[in-house]
Amino acid sequence: AGSGVGQEARALDFQPTSDLGDVYFAFDKSALDETSKKILQKNADWLESHPSTKTQIEGHCDERGTNNYNLALGDRRALSTKKYLMALGVEENRIYTISYGEEKPVCMEHKESCWKQNRRGHFLVSK
Repeated sequence: AGSGVGQEARALDFQPTSDLGDVYFAFDKSALDETSKKILQKNADWLESHPSTKTQIEGHCDERGTNNYNLALGDRRALSTKKYLMALGVEENRIYTISYGEEKPVCMEHKESCWKQNRRGHFLVSK
């Protein structure tokens, strides 16, 4: 993707939504498990019924690993999520991705029960 895609995404006003579910990843993985695929099927169905809505997938990681490594891992997580949505029929031009690596944790404790909440693909929408 060229810089034009990033510019367009920044021009859109992405907001949190309860309509699309987050997906979670195993430690150091960007592959989707069966639970995540079921969530993404529901997300794809919702997006199909809201054809003017665009979505941004944020790739997030836990605190382990270097910042650069986690930014790359977050990117792989967001992209694997995007590719799966596209395979379900969501148009590529409606899906944006961004990686925050470990920079935006939802849980701050230093233990696995917390880290697994941070290893996620998080959805925002722009209508």
